[in-house]
Parts: sequence; C-alpha cells; structure tokens
Amino acid sequence: MKKLLGLLVAAVLLPAAANAEVLKNVELKGEIQTIASDVRHNAALEKYNSGAQTRALAGVSLDLVEDVTANLMFQYGYFWGTNNEELQGFSNGKDVKLVNANVVLHNLFCCLEATVGRQFYGDEDSAVMYIGPNHYNAETGLSYANAIDAVKLTYGDDFKTFTVLAGTVYRGYDVANSDRNTNIYGADLKLKLSDNLTAQIYGYDIYNGYDVDLTTTPPTITEGDKHTGFYGAKLGWNAEAFRMSAEYARNFGGKRLVKEHTAAGQMVKVDVAADINAVTARGTYLYANPNFEAHGNYTPGLLVGHVLGGDIYDYSNNGISMFNL
Repeated sequence: MKKLLGLLVAAVLLPAAANAEVLKNVELKGEIQTIASDVRHNAALEKYNSGAQTRALAGVSLDLVEDVTANLMFQYGYFWGTNNEELQGFSNGKDVKLVNANVVLHNLFCCLEATVGRQFYGDEDSAVMYIGPNHYNAETGLSYANAIDAVKLTYGDDFKTFTVLAGTVYRGYDVANSDRNTNIYGADLKLKLSDNLTAQIYGYDIYNGYDVDLTTTPPTITEGDKHTGFYGAKLGWNAEAFRMSAEYARNFGGKRLVKEHTAAGQMVKVDVAADINAVTARGTYLYANPNFEAHGNYTPGLLVGHVLGGDIYDYSNNGISMFNL
C-alpha cells in the first residue's frame, strides 16, 4: 500500500516540481476496507458468498491554478488467499485500476462548478442512483468500485443545488461477446426548504440499446428501447433526535423520452429513525413491483436481503414488499 501510494504521488507531482505554484492545497486521500462473510442459503445464487475480501483506494487532490482542482485515485481489490504468492505482487500491476481522473472547474461563469473526467456520483445511501465504492455490505461482493466517465455541472446556493450529468458507464462483457457501455443522462434538484425539511426531484435516462432474451439458445438480441430510466421525488425531515424520509420513483421506457410501458416499474421507500438516549430505533418500509429498475446502492438486509441483479439493480420476478425494524 505504501509503495502504491508513493508511486502515485511521484507520478502526479514530479512533473510539476519545477513549478512550485502548482503544488497548492495538496491532499492525499484513500481508504482500506475489508469485509468477511459466511453466508449460506438453500438457493445456489452467486450473490451469496463466503470469504474475506479487501479493497484499497489511494489518491491525491491538488489545486493546479486558481479555481482548478485535479483529482486522481487508483484502486486494488482482491479476495483473501488470491494473488499473494511469493514474488507475485500486484500481478505486474494489471489489477491496479484507475477509478478517478478528473478536473474540477470552480466558479465557472461565476456560478457553476464543472467536473470533467472519471468520477464518483450520487449519494451512497440512495436506492436509485449511486456510482462509487460500496461500504459495509458483504452480499454485493466487493470487487472494484464503479465510476462514471462524465461531465457534471452543479449550481448551488444556501437554498438549492442543481446538478446535470452526461456520461458513460462500462456495463461489462455481454452474451454477444463484446464490450458494452451504458450512456446516462440526468438531472437532480435538491431544495433546503427549512433548517429541517429538504426535498429532492430527479430524473435519469439510461440508454442500453438492445434487449437480451436468455431463454433461447443462443440468446436472442433485439433492438431495445431508445430511452429507459426513472424519475422520482424524495422528501426528508432531519431534526436532532428524529429523522424521516419518503421517496417515490417510477420507470419509463420506449422509443421516445418519458414514455411508459404497461405496468411500469415503481418504488416506494419510507425511513424513520429516532434517537432515545444511547439507542437509535429505526424502521423502513420498501415496496417495488416486479418491473422496477434503478441504479442504486440499497439492499434491504445487510447479509440476507432481497437479491438485486446487475449494475442496474432490479427487483425482478416477484418484486418486493417488506418492513425492516
């Protein structure tokens, strides 16, 4: 880890060493996370696993010139017992992956912030949109943190924060034996209505391009919806000892934007929490019909929760309706 961090700092900083003006507000950052689980079920599903896994993130953030910040971060992940043979090291570095490489332009046109390049996006506790490292959930599998290659524009003040995003996420190797990417376009508006009350409105268009029918041999690939995605709203109350939020999201899909299929996917999520002396009591209600799809980071249940599939999580087959206390 020290060697990786040292190489990272040298690679970034040495070319600029001749100009001391570049080396302003340098911040080294990173984390090491290890999760171990022993999860056993009657059903043989790959989502359930046993073992220990570690992910390390190491990066640097620095101001290049006034109102311009550069961010660079690498990651390395592995399961315990693999890739630790004598002299094997990092497998010649092929397992060290670039997860952040972006430039942030502050005070653009006096009121905007623009982030250009590979980056994390969204709130980690979001059930509908998050791209970044997952923490404290053994069931999803650690692997590598997702990132998006994108342009993000943000305008904010004490009352509102408005964000628009246009980017591409790698979706893996599909049954057609070719790399496949997903383009994501979205907008998110957050409002601070009072010291305790907040509201959020969002919408995302996720273009996949085609559908895959795995029930045929070989799988049948057909042209899919030109537009798929979701929109929704969230209302939250956050006081010192009491917190509550309610969220509703709904899918769209078709040849044109915001066209819905029959029995469109939808989700309702309500969270309540109260602090009573040293104890926090909390409750959640979640409903999602069988067609709901999103790109969130929520599994109802730390180890045994409802199975979510793929990077575009979906509550497939039977949907879900459950309480958690």
